[in-house]
Amino acid sequence: MRNFFAILAVLLFLTSCSSTKPTAPKPLYEVLAVNNDGGAGIKFYEVLTEPKEVLMLLGDETLSQKIKTDDAKTSSFLVLNSGPTKEPYNRIKIEKIIETETEILVYIKDTQKNTEADPSNENIVQPYTVVKINSKKPIVFK
Repeated sequence: MRNFFAILAVLLFLTSCSSTKPTAPKPLYEVLAVNNDGGAGIKFYEVLTEPKEVLMLLGDETLSQKIKTDDAKTSSFLVLNSGPTKEPYNRIKIEKIIETETEILVYIKDTQKNTEADPSNENIVQPYTVVKINSKKPIVFK
């Protein structure tokens, strides 16, 4: 009888331990980087969806810690370059991102005051933002 209770206790313990954790749903988007300098010399918004394009982001030391190679299969990435400016901080903001049945709507507020790109002027910075969209639907900027 004592063996029965010992076996029963062991079985209850083993069945109560689960090897799978419930996964929380991923957020629709994640802001991976907002940097005040280091972007491109022109203003542009770019959507990266192909694995070859995402490899470019993996070359960045900070982003490589936040992006996995397999993310290119399930996610798209936004690169929002402010262009050259004398302002000391990045003024591109994501207001909201909405998922519809057919696409992802990205609402951006850009109040960055741009200036001419002058590599000799050390007061010129080039802010940028990188956003991960956890969807492969087409992206429309608003």
